[in-house]
This record gives sequence, structure tokens and C-alpha cells, in this order.
Amino acid sequence: MKRPLGAQISHMLRDRGVDVIFGIPGVHNQEMYRGIEEAGITHVLARHEQGAGFMADGYARATGKPGVAYVITGPGLCNIMTPVGQAYSDSVPLLVLSSCLDEAQAARGQLHQMKDQRMAAETVADWSRQADTADAAYGLIERAFEEFALSRPRPKHIQVPIAQLEAEAEPAPFPNQAALRTKALQPDVAPVVSLLNIARRPLFILGGGARSNSWRQILTNLGAACFTTYAGRGMAGANYPLDFGAMLSRPGSAEIIGSADLVVAVGAELGEVDLWRRELGHTANLVRVDLDAEVLSDHHRAAVKIQADGESFARALWEATETAKAAAGWTPEEVIDARARWRAEIDADRPGIAPVIEALRAALPLDTMIYSDMTQIAYVAKELWDMAYPYHWHHPTGFGTLGYGLPAGIGGAVARRGKPTAVIAGDYGFQYTLQELGTAVELGLSLPIILWDNGKLKEIEDSMVRGQIAPNSVIAHNPDFCKLAEAYGALSATPTNFEELQAVVKAALEAPVPTLIRLTPEIL
Repeated sequence: MKRPLGAQISHMLRDRGVDVIFGIPGVHNQEMYRGIEEAGITHVLARHEQGAGFMADGYARATGKPGVAYVITGPGLCNIMTPVGQAYSDSVPLLVLSSCLDEAQAARGQLHQMKDQRMAAETVADWSRQADTADAAYGLIERAFEEFALSRPRPKHIQVPIAQLEAEAEPAPFPNQAALRTKALQPDVAPVVSLLNIARRPLFILGGGARSNSWRQILTNLGAACFTTYAGRGMAGANYPLDFGAMLSRPGSAEIIGSADLVVAVGAELGEVDLWRRELGHTANLVRVDLDAEVLSDHHRAAVKIQADGESFARALWEATETAKAAAGWTPEEVIDARARWRAEIDADRPGIAPVIEALRAALPLDTMIYSDMTQIAYVAKELWDMAYPYHWHHPTGFGTLGYGLPAGIGGAVARRGKPTAVIAGDYGFQYTLQELGTAVELGLSLPIILWDNGKLKEIEDSMVRGQIAPNSVIAHNPDFCKLAEAYGALSATPTNFEELQAVVKAALEAPVPTLIRLTPEIL
């Protein structure tokens, strides 16, 4: 039956598997809300569009499905652009649907007016398009979902004029059979297998795009060592003896990579935020496996390039090397020695934080999904906290925005009801989006929020000192975070030792509302 287009869009999304939408209603996009309950979709009310975007991002990372957000014209779209930029950096399937003015060039002084709203979103999204008809809206949504499935997942923005959202429209077409992504097969991996057959010290670098549960078995069969990017942690599982961990940013990693006689990088961008240097350090042949042609053609100059998703590549490689003779060039002792050196470097760089990380890790179940913010405690954890499962730690890598942890963790907790989810944030970044505590309480989420409160922008202070700049504007007056959390209806605690910390964390996982757990350097 005919309904306003705004309602039909919600029904179309439900037909394509969307069961949660994050957003904030307003007079410009209210027609989009007409169809949400009717379609059987849950709507999560954020306190700010930035929070809505990060929640949708966190939901997408937890489920692997696209996260969807509804926002209004103008400021609503501007507010969600930071999450869109973050989703672009981290390859997250995020779909933002907004209203827009019917005419914005000839008439000035309209509510929520921008000079060029679509182009503003284009600067941070994979693409941004305007749908001037119902058919155009349906076609763009279909295109977005196809691209999420077939290519490197990145955020899309679709805007629809208010008059079109209000106009009666026929229902969206029934979902087509989804296009099938080309899969890597054994013949495709033959060049890699040939190189592996003669390698004594093969080394794999597994990124967020590696996406397979087979990597530990593959590495074991080949006798291969591995590094992971931050997003690739957990690919080799827990305690793989030849896993150098997420230590690519350590200067000594270049020397180890240079000692390999074959390097295979799968689903890893190997950009600045992975390496913190320009060169990888390899002297042997480099194999790159990635969906993104831009990655395959970068300055690392791979000798073998395979455009494929990590999952099908891993499956084909496993089948081709199942009976391979394991190389014997790596030893667990050199991995242990290297990791001990790097642990000492980390302690020297950010003294005393590592024991806090170890206490937290011991308190949380292995399958806890963690969302972290830009803060020193997270920087230490990303290197030292080995993950038992892939895709269980999410961080705003790349774009590097503050304020990500809490709302993204809310999105993850919504997706993982009954499973452990936690947030790690710093005192300064937490205040970017702390109002989303209201959403977390409203939803009754059992969410531990570990807040590192050192009363300053310590990472920036340290950087200024290293640059021989007198630290300026790095200390800010903090509120009483525990009282603030309680004002929202959350629980709070300030443990003074590691035993208390572990007890509080375990209790928070069972609490009926989120728990803010404030940690200060005095706990060290």
C-alpha cells in the first residue's frame, strides 16, 4: 500500500535486515519516524547526532551488519560527520539517512539551511547522494547495501528532500538476490604457495580485513610467525607461540620484518597509524591481499598482489597448504625476547599503566568486546592486551576522534545483549559524549565504563615536552565524574587497588545499568 516515502524507507531497511536505527527525530525528518515502529525496527534515541553515529558504528562492528542512523537537515548532518569520517578510516559499513531542504539555492534564511549539505558529507563519506524521487531513494539504498557486501565497507550518506519524504510513494521493490563477491580459489593463491614452499622464515601481517577463523591453523601448518595490526588482534587466537602481537609500531619490528624471507600482508592497510613510520622494513618479497586496489598499489610495492577478501583467501590458502611441511626458521624464544623488549619500552614510554591493564584483563571474560577512546590507557592496552577472539576490540584508529568509546560501546552493547561489553575512555575524551550515559541508562545496559582520570591531556603534555614546548592548555577542571554518572542514574565506583578494581568490574557486568569505574594514577 502507498505510504509517505519516509515510512517506506524504514520498511525497505527492515526487509534488508536492519533491526535497529540510531538517531534523533526533528521536524525535518519526522516522516522517517512514521515507519519505524510499523516496520518492527527498534529506535535508539541518542543525546547528540555524534553519539548516534558512533552508536551505529559500534553496532556495525559488533554485528558485521550495516549500522544505520537517521538525522535531520543541516546541524544534524554536520554533527554526524565526525562518526562518518571515523567509519571511513576504519572500514565500517555505516548508512546515514538525512532530510534536506527542497530548495537551498534561491531562498535564504530557511531553518537548518546549509550552502551545500550533500557536498559537506561527501568530504568524509565514501559517497553522498540526493534522492529526488522515491525510485532514486530505493536505488541508492540498494546500491549502498550491495557495496557494503561486495567491496571495502565504508560509510554512505543519502539525503531526501522534505517534500519527498512526506509524499505518498509505492513500496520499495522486494530485495533482489544479493550479488556474489568473487572468491579467491586455490589457483589464485598458487603464486603465494610457491613462495611459501621455499620460505624458511615466512611472516604474516594480519589486518582487520583478514576476517577468518582459520589463521591459527594456517600459521601452525606453515610454521609462520605473525604480526597483527590493532584491528587484526585475535586473528591468531590466544597464545600462538610465534605471534609478535600488535607491535608493528615498535621501531624494532622493522628489523624482525627485515629478517623474514617472505612477508604476506592480508587485509592490512600498513598506513601511518599501523606503523608510525613510512617503510615496513621488509627486504624479501612482499605479498599483499586486499579488496582495495589503492592499498595494493601503495608505496610498499608488493611483488605479488591479490585482490580478494581475507576470508576466501584464507580458505583457499588453508586448502592448498593443509599438508605443507612447516618451516623451522622461527623460534618461540625470539618472539618472547622481542615482546619482553617492547614491554620494557612501553613501560618507559607510559610508566605504570601496564599493571592496570593486566588487572583489567584478568577481571573481564575472554569474549568481552571492548570499545576504547583516544587515551593513554588504551594506547598501552592496544599493544599489550592480546585478544583471544578477533573483532573484539574497537578503537578510533585513523581519523582518531575523541569521544568514540562510550557511544560506540552503547551500540555494541545493544547488539550483544547478554554478552560482555566494556568501554575504556580518558577523562578528557569522555566529556565529548558523556551525555550518552542517559541513553545507556535508558536502555538498561550492563556496561562497565573504565574511566582513566589523570586530570590532564597527558599524551599531549608528554608530546609537548618531547618537542621542547612548554606544556600549555593540557590541564582542565574535571567534574566529579562519579556524581555525574549517578545523576544520570548510572552506578559508580573509584577503586583504590587492583582487588577492588576487579571486583567492581565483575559486578558491573551483572548490574542493571552502566557502571562508571573511575581510575586515577594513585591506583598504580
